[in-house]
Amino acid sequence: MKKLFTPFILVSFLSSISSSYGIEKASEERLDEVVRRGVHVMPFDLDLSTHVFSKSATGGIQKVIVKDLTKVKQIKLIREHLSKIHCEFQQGNYSNPAKIHGDTMPGLEALRKAKAKEINFVYKELADGAEITYFTENPELIAAIHQWFDAQLSDHSRHAISGQGSHQMHHK
Repeated sequence: MKKLFTPFILVSFLSSISSSYGIEKASEERLDEVVRRGVHVMPFDLDLSTHVFSKSATGGIQKVIVKDLTKVKQIKLIREHLSKIHCEFQQGNYSNPAKIHGDTMPGLEALRKAKAKEINFVYKELADGAEITYFTENPELIAAIHQWFDAQLSDHSRHAISGQGSHQMHHK
């Protein structure tokens, strides 16, 4: 028998993951605001996808994956979006995250000030979406990437999880 998560259980589960990593969930008003802003930047459906932020010693990996592998259109939209922002980030353009999260988003100012090629970005398509790997040797920029990931986990807590530890997404 296939068990389905109810929205309440899923939200509680995602909230507990965020809390277990010291990430405070944004207020309900902030979460609603981020969703409203996000639809103008992210072409995929947030309710059908999950953002996964995994910190590493040299930066981190940002993934966006579908919850249901049959949602082929959503996979295509995720790939298009991450490919686009990958190119923007390589040029030092973080305007789209600022449109969603605001100009004062933790870590964003340091990322904007980074010199060309000081942060490397690698885009990769996944069977269920796409990912961008961020890496640098600059400790201040590693800290900024980690702050930026934490801010996104907080602001997207309804639709995001930390990739740290053994938490894995299971598809339908």
